[in-house]
Amino acid sequence: MKIIYHGHSCVQIEVNGKSLIIDPFISGNSAAVTKVEDIKTDAVLLTHAHGDHILDAAPIAERNSAPIVATVELASYFEGKGAKTIGMNIGGTVDLGFAKATMIHAFHTSSITLEDGQRIYGGTPTGFIIEAEGRTILHAGDTGLFSDLKMFGELYEIDLAILPIGGHFTMGPEHALLAAKWLGAKSVLPVHYNTFPPIRQDAGAFVQALEDAGIRGAALAYGETLEL
Repeated sequence: MKIIYHGHSCVQIEVNGKSLIIDPFISGNSAAVTKVEDIKTDAVLLTHAHGDHILDAAPIAERNSAPIVATVELASYFEGKGAKTIGMNIGGTVDLGFAKATMIHAFHTSSITLEDGQRIYGGTPTGFIIEAEGRTILHAGDTGLFSDLKMFGELYEIDLAILPIGGHFTMGPEHALLAAKWLGAKSVLPVHYNTFPPIRQDAGAFVQALEDAGIRGAALAYGETLEL
């Protein structure tokens, strides 16, 4: 299994020639090293409706004839734009054939910004637990720290936790470290940092704090991969 970091909160998980991509925000990220048209995937998973998580969902899904997997409200929005969708909700699991995706809750907000600047309800914020090839990956989405992370650590043996560390809009490094401990994660990939000035963080220092706690950490550059 290969994890590709495309920047911000966007990761792609490759399994036996198949892949899924989570929260594609590439064309709007000036630091991105990947082009939207170069993404090859079999499913697009969205944790919530903010623009820095859904910007490139429709073009990637259309190019690849791939479904967009999201809450029923967000899926309905993209279905109205002609995309193939799989609407689901918290606690549900979708079998993608090469991987299973279980939707979990997150503590954040979620809204769709229309062209005229108005915001509409985008469904509840979520995360995903991905199971494939005997491995379990948790993508927390955008979230603050909450105690149910302990429950997920009890329910699943988490090989990799993908956690936001930017602060300001999500939990910061201190809370993310505690989240990693509560999850019992074997390894952690920090995301959602340094894209914008308010979320600047020292990912290297966070990885060192993980290592000091006996947890493997990997701060990937854009386009870098991690093997599980």
